[in-house]
Amino acid sequence: MKGPPWKVGELAKKTGLTVRTLHHYDDLGLLCPTQHTESGHRLYTASDLARLQSILSLRQLGFSLDEISGCLDKPEFSPKSVLALHIERLKVQLAEQQKLIRQLEHLNHLFESAEEVSADEFVKTIEEIVMVEKYYTKEQLAQLKAQGKKNGQARIKEVEAEWPRLMAEVQKEMDNGTDPKDPRVIKLAERWQGLINEFTGGDPGITQSLNNVYQSESSVGGMDTGPIKAMAEFLKKSKA
Repeated sequence: MKGPPWKVGELAKKTGLTVRTLHHYDDLGLLCPTQHTESGHRLYTASDLARLQSILSLRQLGFSLDEISGCLDKPEFSPKSVLALHIERLKVQLAEQQKLIRQLEHLNHLFESAEEVSADEFVKTIEEIVMVEKYYTKEQLAQLKAQGKKNGQARIKEVEAEWPRLMAEVQKEMDNGTDPKDPRVIKLAERWQGLINEFTGGDPGITQSLNNVYQSESSVGGMDTGPIKAMAEFLKKSKA
């Protein structure tokens, strides 16, 4: 594939953007092509592509075009830092979509079992939907749905029942002032990590996303995240 510089039509075809959009970015001064042909046609270089990527990342992060215009020339909004910011946001969105899948599957199970669905269940599901809209993309939801199918409904139920028991054991050791290096705590940390790995598929990025959710949200699924944060910090010391 021929590399840049590319004419506006070539860039539009390769990226899926429209020529009109690229012209609009040029008119706004957001993305002015570095080079031009002798006849005056725009030519986009590799550095222009890096700037375009930053524009699109910031757009997906919720920045307006006016805000992007004011950000792009600041040191803290270098292409590398924008990439890191975008990746971090997507990780959080990924974890929230997986949680929504589990809640929707639970709600669907209640309907299939002809059980009466309480108002609390609907409120919890709506809360998760709102959270996903805040953080996630459709592509990420598809990836996490595949992970859920791999685990299987039966195992998901087992894990859901295991979490409260595990947290109760961790809280007991915390209340007793047990040293995090104690073998009992180390075993609890291993069980904790094992359950997380089943949820995330062992993907370190999704694991970080899960941590980000509980760090940034005071309540998830109707549950106060404070105790979970404290337990995670306690178990983290057993690995130090």
